Amino acid sequence: MGDVPAADGADDVFGGGRMDAALTEVMRATGASIGLVYLRVPGGRVLGLALVSGVSREIAAPWVRIPADAPIPVADAMRDRRTVWLAGREEIAHRYPRLGIVLPYDFMLAAAPIADTTTMWGGVVLLWPVWHPPQLDERERATLDAYCHRSAELLRSAETLRSAAGQDPKPFPPEPRVVRAARTSEADPARALAAVDFTERLPVGCCAMDLDGRITFVNTAAAELVDAGAAALLGRRPWEVLLWLNDPAFEDRYRAAVVTRRPVSFTVLRRPGIRLLFVLYPDSTGISVHITRVARPATTDEGADGEPSETAGAGAARAVADGSASAPPPQHVEPVGAAAVYHLMHLAATLAEAAGVHDVVELVADQIVPAFGPQGLVLMSADEGRLRIIGHRGYSQEFVDRYDGTPLTADVADAQVLVSGVPVFFPTPEELFRAHPHAPRYEDRSAWAFLPLIASGRPVGSLILSYDRPRPFPAAERALLTSLAGLIAQALARARLYDAKHSLARSLQTSLLPHGLTPLPGIVVAARYLPAGHATEIGGDFYDLIHATPDTVIAVIGDVQGHDTNAAALMGQVRIAVHAHATAGASPGDILARTNRLLNDLDPDRFTSCLIVELDLAHHRLRLATAGHSPPLLCHPDGRTHLLEVPPGLLLGIDAEVEYATAEVPWEPGSVLALFTDGLVEAHGVDIGTATAELADRLARSRNEDLDVLAEGLIRHVKDPAHRTDDVALLLVRRQLPDP
Repeated sequence: MGDVPAADGADDVFGGGRMDAALTEVMRATGASIGLVYLRVPGGRVLGLALVSGVSREIAAPWVRIPADAPIPVADAMRDRRTVWLAGREEIAHRYPRLGIVLPYDFMLAAAPIADTTTMWGGVVLLWPVWHPPQLDERERATLDAYCHRSAELLRSAETLRSAAGQDPKPFPPEPRVVRAARTSEADPARALAAVDFTERLPVGCCAMDLDGRITFVNTAAAELVDAGAAALLGRRPWEVLLWLNDPAFEDRYRAAVVTRRPVSFTVLRRPGIRLLFVLYPDSTGISVHITRVARPATTDEGADGEPSETAGAGAARAVADGSASAPPPQHVEPVGAAAVYHLMHLAATLAEAAGVHDVVELVADQIVPAFGPQGLVLMSADEGRLRIIGHRGYSQEFVDRYDGTPLTADVADAQVLVSGVPVFFPTPEELFRAHPHAPRYEDRSAWAFLPLIASGRPVGSLILSYDRPRPFPAAERALLTSLAGLIAQALARARLYDAKHSLARSLQTSLLPHGLTPLPGIVVAARYLPAGHATEIGGDFYDLIHATPDTVIAVIGDVQGHDTNAAALMGQVRIAVHAHATAGASPGDILARTNRLLNDLDPDRFTSCLIVELDLAHHRLRLATAGHSPPLLCHPDGRTHLLEVPPGLLLGIDAEVEYATAEVPWEPGSVLALFTDGLVEAHGVDIGTATAELADRLARSRNEDLDVLAEGLIRHVKDPAHRTDDVALLLVRRQLPDP
């Protein structure tokens, strides 16, 4: 990920740098300390981090790519088309526990959708320190709304330009772009030099870190206090260089300062008799660190008021300094810090919510590469004695295809670790080729971790991570990666069971729905069925079109309660019963009454809504009856569109003796009848009456279109599975005009 100054010339997907400038401006105008911009990755089911400002890539890594339906503020803001506001740590932990796990600090957050009337482009997330008032004021909301509107315009313009040039209209950047805040010292070299002279004269230690935690300046006093040369410190993170700071607790203090923008302090025992106090002062460009030697011992953890204290890590540092614990030579230190621990916790929470194998694969690939640092990842599943590649990042498809289907008996590391159950690490190419002389090497990869995926004592697959530089894999990192493999193995095993169950259910449901609508004289029909979002891909919505007599056609639509195999099975029973009674010549009300008695005899313990419409071509009329289902829309040839009035009826399966009334309305040639289930008009935070009126308006405006085109247009707003929470069924019937 490259650092790009605000408003710098950029790929046109960002409006030639104007997206960078817009993010900088909205943060300045609202006082936000951190800004993140997400765009929808082509395909629609994933959000990708496109711009980031005010925080390091490492801290943002768990959210570089997130599922569009994840329980994350920006995803909710996009789904509901509204601003999400979180007024502090307690509310964040309550509403978004996954976010609270990875960023257990106190801050305020707003997420808002970037959208126009036709397209949901993405969303923006802004963070404020806790001294912000508990609510956004009107000016801040207006500023945020204006930013979202402007960003949508920039993205629309970029798409238009790319389309005109014959390019992919919606490219997505391979890595997030960092928008840096301006540094006043860069504009005034003399002032910067004076500041260096000033700090050199101070008897206390001073150093500066950028937002990535790397030291950019250190004065002589600071170097002497930490007992390290300035050359060894510059460009490095302090916990990577100073053995006695190699503890997640110290890195956590840095992360807290960056995220909260509040001063943070801690003490640490450098060696017996020498205790140092570190105070971190953050802003939008980095952190200034004040280091002093303290005489008094500290025995309790740091309080909320920032009183210096001994952290949990100080005991570990003291043990090393006293010689009671051994440590690897400095050149081999590759600490596993707070970031890696938080990433592991975040991945565990994320995998716990994953459903099928595809979800697990996408989450693993999207989370591990940015969060844990490998350049390549291959995820394999054990299947009938062979390893099948089910996901990868950082490799070409041609390369991984060559090794798909490797036998578990093969003399290769990825198969051997699965048979043995023991992970294997190769810090250098020489060590890999010494153990496996014929092992392939992709580009410049120079270190590998081969991790078996074992769940409940059974092999389920293997995970291969590769790095572009030699890597020592110290004990702490090996333990972390082994834990990571265990989490993935459990999630993969659960996902296989989920997929097997839902594959059976989907097959059942598909077999019970009409495979096609038979063309009938005098009418044109079109139908669409969309299952609920990917976590619940089965349900009980159904439709049918039955040629009852030479002059009558029965249109049926309904919804069985639930989203499981029982719902799909009951749906099939209802559809068969309706079909039998319709072909026997029963009226719509009688069809419902007879079907209702059958369902009560079956005692299914769940209810069904159903609408029956008899299309009478000879008498130019519609006869309707409903069992708790939404009435249909009728669009007249002149564009007048309204819901038909149908006498209300009880849901099927409640009372065996209930009767259903049949209503009758005229049916003009050229009119369009629309039968639909609730999933088409129900959405979180949207009034169903308003949504139905919008559907009627779309039907009226497009009534003369080809019926298949019209059907696509009416369901377009619910086609994204990430934001669809219920099944959708739509049946359109147009009565043809008589031949001239």
